This record gives sequence, structure tokens and C-alpha cells, in this order.
Amino acid sequence: MPNPLEHLIMLGNPLLYERCKEVEPSETDDMREVADRMESVLLAFREKYQAGRAIAAPQVGVLKRMIYWRVKEPVVMLNPVLSDLSEEMFSLWDDCMSFPNLLVRLKRHRYCTLRFRDLDWQEHEWQLADDLSELIQHEYDHLDGILATMRAENPQDLRWR
Repeated sequence: MPNPLEHLIMLGNPLLYERCKEVEPSETDDMREVADRMESVLLAFREKYQAGRAIAAPQVGVLKRMIYWRVKEPVVMLNPVLSDLSEEMFSLWDDCMSFPNLLVRLKRHRYCTLRFRDLDWQEHEWQLADDLSELIQHEYDHLDGILATMRAENPQDLRWR
């Protein structure tokens, strides 16, 4: 049985720096297969590193605006949109499945609003705060080709785990 982590795109791969295209309603069946791949990668990553709460489609080589979130229960987010980003920011050491042993110190908005569609094309709106706000901002950045390393405030804000 192949290792699901072989599907994980790592730092340096040009796919991680591409802006993703929106998912069309006609593509939801294809996105179910992508969600299954994202889930298997996330679960394998958790087993190996004891970390991982969400993954963005470009991290498995799919340039679509899709996030697989598994905080309490699995949620597939299609075409997410962030809004109402708070002026209040906080600093943290961020990590990423695409560079698992590197930490990046950066700032994120403390609060945000997230709108997305699920695989049944139903709309959802969440208000997120603190670590969940940070998490969705991280994954959303992936959809725009932005990595946490690009958000470091200075070169000293990188360290090995």
C-alpha cells in the first residue's frame, strides 16, 4: 500500500506558489476524490508528526480553492472567502505540513469571518477566533500561493522544530 505522504507537496515545489482556481459546481464529484486524498495525507501526517488540523488542495498537487479541515469533525471547504479580518493581530510560531520541521514566527488576525460551500454546494459562514482564525488564514494563504515562510517578519523568524 503506498504511503499517503508521497502525495504531500513539499517546500520548493512550484505548485505551492500558484494561485488556485475556483471549484465549479460541476466539479464536486471530482473534489470528493481530492478530499479523500487530502484526508489520507492529513491522517498519515498526524500519525507521523502528531500534528495537522487542515490541509489545502495545492499541498496535494491540486490547484483548486479547497481546504480539508479536521479539527473536531471533517469539513470540506470549497471556494472559501475570508472577510472581517480584525485589526487586532497576534504573533505565533506557525508550522506547515509542507515543511514539517520548520517553524516560522509571524502575525495573524485574531478574528475573521469565513464563507464557503461544502461538497453538496451548501453555503456556510463561520466566525473564527484565535487558533482557528490563524489556522484558516494559513490554509487560505495556500490557495493564493502564499507560504508562512513568506510572512516571516525578518530572517530570524525561522527555526527548526
